Parts: sequence; structure tokens; C-alpha cells
Amino acid sequence: MLFAAGFGTRMKHLTADRPKPMVPVAGKPLIDHALALAQDIAPPVIVANLHYLPELLAAHLGPLGVQTVVELPHILETGGGLRNALPMLGDGPVITMNTDAIWRGPNPLHLLIDAWDPDKMDALLMGVQPSHALEHSGKGDFTLAPDGRLTRGAGVVFGGVQIIKTALLANIVARVFSLNIVWDVMLEEKRLFGLSYPGMWCDVGHPDGVATAEELLATDV
Repeated sequence: MLFAAGFGTRMKHLTADRPKPMVPVAGKPLIDHALALAQDIAPPVIVANLHYLPELLAAHLGPLGVQTVVELPHILETGGGLRNALPMLGDGPVITMNTDAIWRGPNPLHLLIDAWDPDKMDALLMGVQPSHALEHSGKGDFTLAPDGRLTRGAGVVFGGVQIIKTALLANIVARVFSLNIVWDVMLEEKRLFGLSYPGMWCDVGHPDGVATAEELLATDV
């Protein structure tokens, strides 16, 4: 699942006439960088949620084999958006990806798949050390224990990519909600796990991030 429904307000003038995933980075739309990682693992289906200027993204993604679902009248946030797309995604664990970041190094999706253990995990998140997280401030979102379990606190930045079981989504009454609510349940049950990405990562959530991401893509890692 590619999360592509946001307004991209932090991108300022760059999103005046296009959704954030269509902002060009190194000669192609930002979402195409995420899509290349997704296509590399050959999933049975790729779905993107849309909201702001959805017709532009739908026209771009359709020929690339991506199914799209438009969220109206309101954005459903990550939890609501994932639950809304489940009829297209199926009942099994889902890989979700934010589409406003650039990865430089091994495909994070392969790393997640290789480490996934459904017997003990309800979700496996890809974290990034703050020193490897470009255009991102702060000390991190989660603390990563030696056994891979996560707790809230400084340590690693959530890179926007995960494998997650979806059964808990049915328990949420609200229509619009963040996946943080589901993570909190998994944290309480000690079933939220993480990895630390060995490469570099860049947040492309604001205009300065575009140039930084392009410099990162031009370097060897």
C-alpha cells in the first residue's frame, strides 16, 4: 500500500498544481521511487490511496499497474486509509509505504520480508538512525531493543515502511484514525518490532528535501 493522499502543504508552491507524490525528484515523480522498491518485490497487488488532485495521480499510476482508491470527502489518515483499502489488499499482512522519502542502500522491503516473523510480530517497522535520516530533525520515534522490540522514545526514526497485520483495524470505531492507535495496542502486547536501516534515508516533505534527495541519489552508499 502506497500512502499518497496527503495535501503536501509543507511543500508550499511545489504542490500548488500537483499532489506531493508527483513532485519531480531526480527526473521522475517522487512516488515512482517508492513504486520501484515495491515492484522489486513483485507483490500480487499494489494499491495507492488518493485525495488531493487525485485525477493526476490516477492517470499516472493506472498505466503502471497500480490500483487506486480515492478518499472522499475527507482524508482517512494512515489507519483509516489502510482499512478502506483492505477489500483490494486482502486479509493477510500488508506492506505499507509512505511516498515522501528517498532510500539509498538496500531495498528496505526485502529487509523487512527477510526479518518478518508472524509468530511473534504483529508489525515490523523500518527505523533509521537519526544520523542517517536527512532533512529530519529530532532524536527518533522509537527505541529499538536488542531483540528488535520497539518502545516509544528516542532511538530510530520511523522511515515510513512496515509490514503490518490488519486484524486490529476492525476494532477501531473511528473512520479517520492514525496507525499509531494500532501500534499502541501492539506495543502493549510487546508485538511491535523494528529494524535499523543500514543505508541512508531522506525526508522529502518540504522543498529543501528535494535537492538533498537528489544529492543523495547521486552519491555512492
